[in-house]
This record gives sequence, C-alpha cells and structure tokens, in this order.
Amino acid sequence: MKVLSQFLTAASDPRHFPPPGPPEIAFLGRSNVGKSSLINSLLGSKVAKTSSTPGRTRTINFFAIRWPGRPRPELIFADLPGYGYAKLSKAITAEWPRFIDPYLLERGTLALCMVLVDTNIPPQAPDIQLCEWLRAHQRPFLLVATKSDRLSSNQLQHSIEKLREALGPAPLATFSARTGLGREALWKEIVRAGQSFQLAPPGGASA
Repeated sequence: MKVLSQFLTAASDPRHFPPPGPPEIAFLGRSNVGKSSLINSLLGSKVAKTSSTPGRTRTINFFAIRWPGRPRPELIFADLPGYGYAKLSKAITAEWPRFIDPYLLERGTLALCMVLVDTNIPPQAPDIQLCEWLRAHQRPFLLVATKSDRLSSNQLQHSIEKLREALGPAPLATFSARTGLGREALWKEIVRAGQSFQLAPPGGASA
C-alpha cells in the first residue's frame, strides 16, 4: 500500500498531544521489539528512528498518514516508548505514567493498539500485563509477532502457540521488517480498524 507520512510531534505531556482528528493506531511493546522498524516498513520510509540501543524512544511520537491524492490525513500512527528495559533511568520511566496512561485510557481517537511481541524469546511478564490491562480497559488490540523470519516454520508455530497460551485470546499476526512478511495483512487490519472507528467512534470519549 502506497501512503504518505509526516511527523507531527513528540509528546511527553498530554497537553502536547495533537488535536483529536483521524483514528489513531498505537504501537506498543518491549524495548528493542522492533516498533520503529515495523512503522518504517508499513510506511515505506524511515520516518521512525531506529537504534540498536534499547529505550531510545522516550516520548509518544505522532505521524500523520494520508493516501496519495487526498489532502487530509486518514490515520495517525503513535509510536509509544518501549517498556521492560532495566537500564533506563528510573527518573525517566517514572514520568511515563504521566503521559502514557492518559493516552491509552483517555484518548478518544485511539482506534487500535498494536502490541508487538518478539517471537524469538518466551512470553514476558510485561507483555502479559499489558494485554490484561488493555482487556480490562476495553481497548482493542492486535498482537504482532515480530522478527518471525529468524525462525523455521516449526519454531515459529511453537512460538506462536506459546504466545497465545500466555497472552490470552486476541488476534495475532506475524511480521518481519527484514522480509516484509505480514506487511499487507497488517495494513488490512489497520484500515479495517480505522474504518470501523469512523463509522462508530466510542461514545463520550474525549482527547
């Protein structure tokens, strides 16, 4: 899918979130799980900064997405800071609930959360907690099993079974930023979520 993207803003305070507009797709996951690589693969350009050092993203980075030939954005991508990296300063991570929790809890334009999990490691406690939290707050989410090209078919199947068992019932898609495996399938889910949201946005929600 051909799309055009533009960086909007980086926010570490709810007051700096963009004004509510198109449906938003949030990307969540542990540090170094491949959020920025996935976003860049979806958009076909390196708009999200990648790094081999975990924990580089420390703000919610917003990107406007529009289809060629259309003047206004159709979607907003929100790249959230990664979690679970022990070496991040406690002073930094202590600030995260001030803007991450309000975004996930109160953002009225949030249409779908993409929860990225690494297929190469066992399910992690923070991933389980995040899925439980999203269910409890009735936020729709899609599990995205990243780095799937590094495993054989049998290994991948075993990994997915373990993820499903640990993370509970949720739609799950496999993805590889290196090969592009699963890219079109993810776009279908994103477009479907955006269209469904526009038809029936959450009642009473606000930014």
